[in-house]
Amino acid sequence: MAEILDINQMLANEYEPKRGFRWVLEIEGIDAFTAKTAARPSKEHEEVTIDYINEKRFLAGKGRWNPIDIELYDPIAPAQSQKVMEWLKLVHDDSTGKMGYALTYKKDFFLKILDGGGLVVEKWQAIGAWPKNITLGNLDYTDNNPLTVKFTCVSDKWKLIF
Repeated sequence: MAEILDINQMLANEYEPKRGFRWVLEIEGIDAFTAKTAARPSKEHEEVTIDYINEKRFLAGKGRWNPIDIELYDPIAPAQSQKVMEWLKLVHDDSTGKMGYALTYKKDFFLKILDGGGLVVEKWQAIGAWPKNITLGNLDYTDNNPLTVKFTCVSDKWKLIF
């Protein structure tokens, strides 16, 4: 005989979702309160194809953490665009043409997801991260929105800390 479930067995009574607006970004030299948007880490693996007789078999290849996009509000003071530009200058200095050393420009930072009471429920550590690019945005006489600075951050590895 088929089993019939009660409605209480089908509902998640103890369910509280993580919310996309409860998070903190902690990067040394960047003011956390200016963070507007950030992506959670994502990873992909190359696909290795093994040809065997009339078939193909697939294996996982090298893994890679994808770059994440970060957007910060850019107040007059403390100017976040200046802070990100200083970090980017450690990668490559336009005035001298010199490339920086990884030891100098790579940073570790944290992305923390919070619950409603401010408790950290998910904590990611970016290891060996550096800014790949920066976009300072457009100026527009008809736009009332605050200026932002966007940059893409590349990381060697992301580590989930519980």
